[in-house]
Amino acid sequence: MPPTFRRDVSLAPFNTFGIAARARRFVSVESVDELQALRDGPEWDDGPRLVVGGGSNVLFTRDFDGLVVRIATRGHRHLGDDGHDHLVEVEAGESWDGLVRISLAAGWPGLENLALIPGSVGASPVQNIGAYGVELVERFAWLEALDLSSGRIVRMDAAACGFGYRDSVFKRGLRERIVIVRVVFRLPLRWEARIDYADVASRLASNSSPSATDVADAITAIRRDKLPDPRVLGNAGSFFKNPVVDATTFDALRADEPDLAGRVQPDGRVKLAAAWLIDRCGWKGRGLEGGGGRAAVHDRQALVLVNRGGASGADILALAEAIRHDVGERFGIALEVEPLIV
Repeated sequence: MPPTFRRDVSLAPFNTFGIAARARRFVSVESVDELQALRDGPEWDDGPRLVVGGGSNVLFTRDFDGLVVRIATRGHRHLGDDGHDHLVEVEAGESWDGLVRISLAAGWPGLENLALIPGSVGASPVQNIGAYGVELVERFAWLEALDLSSGRIVRMDAAACGFGYRDSVFKRGLRERIVIVRVVFRLPLRWEARIDYADVASRLASNSSPSATDVADAITAIRRDKLPDPRVLGNAGSFFKNPVVDATTFDALRADEPDLAGRVQPDGRVKLAAAWLIDRCGWKGRGLEGGGGRAAVHDRQALVLVNRGGASGADILALAEAIRHDVGERFGIALEVEPLIV
C-alpha cells in the first residue's frame, strides 16, 4: 500500500539547520514495501525528488518544488557472527546515535567512537562518517538499496560503495539512482579500545581499562562540550571537510604558520584541521556583517555554522562562501562543503 502524501509541507522539522523551506509534496515511508509502492506509483515521476533521513547533512536554500521522501524505517537484527565479527543489520531510518547505544547494550562494541554523530543509519555510508580515529568503512559489511531503475533490491559491498574520506558513490554517480534501505555492520568479537586521540585519552586517563561504553561516554561528553545541540541552535555538524594536502604543501604552510598541526595519513599526505584554518582567518564566533547575526560560526567550534534564529539557507551559504574565500586567500586551500546544498 502506498504511503500518504502531504502538500505544501514545512521542512523545518526535517533539517537540523531548522531552515524554513517548504516542500510542494512530502511523504514519509516506514517500510521497504511502501518505498517500492511509491516508486511504482504515479506521483514518483511528477517533478524532482529528494530523499532525506535525519536531515543532518542538507542545507535548503529555497523551497523544494517536488517530492521530498523521508525514510522512516525502523528495526535491527543480529545475523550471527562469522568467527571474527558480529553481523548486525539495521534499517535505514534508525537514528545513528540510537544504533550506537543499542549495539553497546547488546554487547556488540565497535561503533563507540562514532557516538553522538547526528543523522540516520541510511545516511552513514553516503558520508562514510568518521570520528576519533574510526570511519564507517571499517565497520561496514554491505548494504541493501532500492535500484530506482529496475525496482529491485540490490546488495553492495564496500568496493561497490567507493568509499573515500567523507565520500562515496552515493554522493556522485548513484545519488539519484538508488535509495539505501538497510546497512549491515561488522562489529568485532575481539574488541580493543581506540583512544589515541589526545582529548579522548585525556578524558579516560584515570581509567586503565575502559569499556566500549566508557569510550562512547567520553566521546559523547567531548562532542557536547564542543558542538551545539541542533535542537537548541540549528546546525549540520561539521560544515567543511578537513582538507588533505601533500607533505610538501604541509611543510610550506608550516614554514609560515609554525603552530599548524596535521595528522599524517597512511598514504603520506597530511590531514589539516579545517577548524584551525577558519579560526586563524578570524571567523570563530562571527557572522557576516549586515547579516543580522542570523548565520554565524559557532563560538566553540569553527567547523560548525549555526542558525541563530531566522537564518535562511542563502544566509548560511553566503557565510560559507565568505569563509572559503578567506581560507583560500590566506592558505591557498579550497575548503570542501560537507552538506548537500539544495
